[in-house]
Amino acid sequence: MTDTVKNYQLSQILAPISLDFKALDALIRLRLASKVALIDQISTYIIQAGGKRVRPALLMLVAKALAQGKETPHALELAAVVEFIHTATLLHDDVVDESSLRRGRETANAAFGNAASVLVGDFLYSRAFQMMTAPQDLRVMQILSDATNTIAEGEVLQLLNLNDPEVDEASYLQVIRYKTAKLFEASTELGAIMAEATDTQRAKAAAFGRHIGTAFQLMDDLLDYTADAAQMGKNAGDDLREGKPTLPLIYLLEHGSPEERLIVRMAIEQSQDLPEDMFAQILSAVHTSGALEYTQTAAQKEVALALECIQDFPQNSATSALHALCEYSLARQT
Repeated sequence: MTDTVKNYQLSQILAPISLDFKALDALIRLRLASKVALIDQISTYIIQAGGKRVRPALLMLVAKALAQGKETPHALELAAVVEFIHTATLLHDDVVDESSLRRGRETANAAFGNAASVLVGDFLYSRAFQMMTAPQDLRVMQILSDATNTIAEGEVLQLLNLNDPEVDEASYLQVIRYKTAKLFEASTELGAIMAEATDTQRAKAAAFGRHIGTAFQLMDDLLDYTADAAQMGKNAGDDLREGKPTLPLIYLLEHGSPEERLIVRMAIEQSQDLPEDMFAQILSAVHTSGALEYTQTAAQKEVALALECIQDFPQNSATSALHALCEYSLARQT
């Protein structure tokens, strides 16, 4: 990984679509407008919270990479659609997880209450489905409807895994691929469709999204034990406190000392009442056991697979940005 990429801001990597991003911001504001005051209020709150908007960026970059100068008139609308779907899942997730901090500020449920957050999440889903009809392409409808259904299954799978120390790596990865990577996959496949790419390119684009989406989530799970709240915009150790057995903990359960395994099991099972000294013990064990290195290696493997998928893409600034995003996914601290 180069020092250049480490020092890159995401905005530098996304320079080939900087004008598209400005247009996306304007479109999001337009499409979020509602005559219901509370929806407008919460929508504005969400927009001001920011976010990387990696999924719409991937859609637009893949479209630009494969279109090679051709117009992709509906790419912007679909980029907004995937951002709305992603934001809706975050609103619902924060309610389920009882989270209080996201992107460095109060979550919408903390600021406005659970009921309002759930209902505005529903509004975002329904607005996304209104917008996805614009290309009048059944492939678009199928990809996005399948993705939202898979995401919902992933959220239920994660719920079933809560407070369960028996969850293994395969089950954990299944949740990631359903809950997180599926929308990355849909975004990149839609970008290929908007570019009128070949079937082979479309399949490669989808696989690229699946792998980089998995890498992003693996790094999120690693950063939960290495970054502070100011960096991550959420409380460190939130996953453990919510009873989520992520890969660093799964590794520790399989490779830690008997004492470490016991304390991790207890912590996962009793996450709601986790004493601060117990969290400190687990944090220390995660850092000394090789769990973080193992998780980093798993993310690196996913990135390597992602890069293979785009090795035959046309060589242009958008494809270069996709390569840089892969490296950024491993180097980021937020």
